[in-house]
Amino acid sequence: MANTYNVTEFIFLGLSPNQEVQRVCFVIFLLLYLAIILGNSLIVLTVMTSRSLGSPMYFFLSYLSFVEICYSSTIAPKLISDLMAERKTIPWWGCMTQLFFLHFFGGAEIFLLTVMAYDRYVAICKPLNYTTIMNWQMCMVLVGMAWVGGFVHSFAQVLLIFQLPFCGPNVIDHYFCDVLPLLELSCSDTFLIGLMIVANGGTLNVISLSVLLTSYTVILLHLRTRSSEGRRKALSTCGSHITVLMLFFVPGVFIYLRPSTTLPVDKMVAVFYTVITPLLNPVIYSLRNAEVKKAMKRLWTRAMKLGGT
Repeated sequence: MANTYNVTEFIFLGLSPNQEVQRVCFVIFLLLYLAIILGNSLIVLTVMTSRSLGSPMYFFLSYLSFVEICYSSTIAPKLISDLMAERKTIPWWGCMTQLFFLHFFGGAEIFLLTVMAYDRYVAICKPLNYTTIMNWQMCMVLVGMAWVGGFVHSFAQVLLIFQLPFCGPNVIDHYFCDVLPLLELSCSDTFLIGLMIVANGGTLNVISLSVLLTSYTVILLHLRTRSSEGRRKALSTCGSHITVLMLFFVPGVFIYLRPSTTLPVDKMVAVFYTVITPLLNPVIYSLRNAEVKKAMKRLWTRAMKLGGT
């Protein structure tokens, strides 16, 4: 029962009705989006071109940066263009498409962060078997599982929304299509579907976060047996991962692990996990990792030499 009623498009209210605020936001979010693309692309390029970053950890990091580019590109371009538009609309099929890719890349990121935690667990707790366990075939399988997990999660979310009828109200008090605002617009009883969405999205966030925090707790306890230098290096790496986890999962749990209602603060929370987190990830990983910084300097030096010839 897809779109069986008369709604063919949705209207976004956006971040603010004030035109001056929208113009300021246009400049800010345009710069933030460019920084997301450049920062994460730099990490992907650095890992691809640097021999010193050939370990599985950096392989997963490059995929995380690629996912961040895709994830933010699902939301940011539409948000930026709407900030300069008087009427912020999106067709019904465009809304479903945006919803699918939002949860596809978001789900893939959740599973990829889990894979990165497993990689650190093996590297720190089972160092002698690390190269045997985390061979390249295993790395490709784990990345593939992250993509498949993201697809299954997103397909389930979209399928639940896809069958809802929309009878007339089509104004979304948000700046992108998501499950909770769309549930409020449906003219059918959405209680059961709302519970299923919470079970899919919210539970995925909570279970993944619990598994990740448990794995890092085991890692930190295991570090007590390491030398001070080995402990410092491992803590620096794990600290970066844990920071990213908190930035990504806490807003997600707040949004998706509650009944199917929207709150005024939701838009600001959504800005955090759709724009701010993809921006901060390359900063966190590059500034806290000496090897990444060295590789970036070498890449910059090579680029300057090529530019000078």
